[in-house]
Amino acid sequence: MSVSNFLKMPGVSVVDVREPWEFSEGHFPNSLNIPLGEVPSRLDELMAMSKPLILVCRSGNRSGMATTMLQNIGATEVYNGGSWDSLEA
Repeated sequence: MSVSNFLKMPGVSVVDVREPWEFSEGHFPNSLNIPLGEVPSRLDELMAMSKPLILVCRSGNRSGMATTMLQNIGATEVYNGGSWDSLEA
């Protein structure tokens, strides 16, 4: 299933792992900003979020790293959405 299909699902969570200044310049509607550097200390919060969980950033690099972190601790239904501005609301 593509990320755009996940975005249409009820309960989907979108987390933007860019820095706050990047997030303030534009972001996907209703997304939450948790910078990549904070992901390790906020794993419990991320694991408790409604699924599916789509992680985004500027290019897909940082969201890919965050996705891997979560999958390494057993998270399921966690996906790298790539660039936030390529998503369709």
